[in-house]
Amino acid sequence: MNLKFKGKKITGILTVVPANEVSFDDEMENYNFSAAKSLKLKLTMGYNKRRVVKNEDCVSDLCSYGLNYLLDNGLLNKDEIDALILVTQSPDYFMPSTSNVIHGKLNLKKDIICMDINQGCAGYLVGLIQSFLLLDQESINKVVLMNGDVLSRKVSSKDRNSNPLIGDGISITILEKDKNPDSVIYANIKTDGVFADALIIPAGGFRLPSSAETGRLEEDVSGNFRSKDNLVMRGDAVFNFVQTQVPPMIDSLLEYANVSIGSIDYFMFHQPNKFMLQKLADKIGVGYEKMPNNIVENFGNSSGVSIPTCICYNIGENLLNNHYKICLAGFGVGLTWSSMLIDIADLDFCKIIDY
Repeated sequence: MNLKFKGKKITGILTVVPANEVSFDDEMENYNFSAAKSLKLKLTMGYNKRRVVKNEDCVSDLCSYGLNYLLDNGLLNKDEIDALILVTQSPDYFMPSTSNVIHGKLNLKKDIICMDINQGCAGYLVGLIQSFLLLDQESINKVVLMNGDVLSRKVSSKDRNSNPLIGDGISITILEKDKNPDSVIYANIKTDGVFADALIIPAGGFRLPSSAETGRLEEDVSGNFRSKDNLVMRGDAVFNFVQTQVPPMIDSLLEYANVSIGSIDYFMFHQPNKFMLQKLADKIGVGYEKMPNNIVENFGNSSGVSIPTCICYNIGENLLNNHYKICLAGFGVGLTWSSMLIDIADLDFCKIIDY
């Protein structure tokens, strides 16, 4: 599905990551594998350090912290927020929505839309699409898009497939109307629920409520230990999906926008791991310098938040005074995959802070 938006822009991006840092080397003894095999995997996949929450920190805690940072530093006026959107797959509660919880913590105005969206790896793109649709309304001038997950709390510490990858964090993106009538944003999005079990937490919902039985660790054929309450990732299926579906999606987006691949300054993609991104860059035909793959090794894979983290970490300061044509892409859980071509320039802020 192709989408087009006019008269919208991003005016600021903030990423909040936990100060708590965990290294792959310190966790190797948790896995049912030799140190030599684990170190080889570390080199290939780009495992190194990741940021994870401590104790019982939740998405609302990190989002509230980030919003208060923006308010305290004069980067956001709470009375100007017309919509508060949260994309997450790790809500504080089943009900109420976590965006309402955040609204209450900050005591925001009542004339506002609050909305939770359940999306993962493509969630940042889904959130941008929803935000742009809201900005079509005359009464909405500023949307605050929050994207966040604390999925480290749902990963088995004895699962070498997932545990070294998963990081926590949130992002806050400010979206406003653009007075330039010629500004156009192109996007596309696709879904294939047939493979919904490729990335899944089997227990904890109404289909299979958590219990003592679902919390029991079991060994899989590869030697990983996890329970039905933990994240399960079929790595081969996800890798094949990314390599076969994402390149044609990017080709289709560039054709729709009528731009050449060489005119794109950066490809800021979701960060599943270093190996997957390098193979993806090779297939699409762009240099690694244009498609950074350094987020997993420094922060971990925080689902959709890895995209704004990649932007802030690699070109954050440059976006305060420069203009770039950027291709965004998210792909994974759902399965859902989406891409967007957007001009980002002269941001009010674009940085990473610790929680």
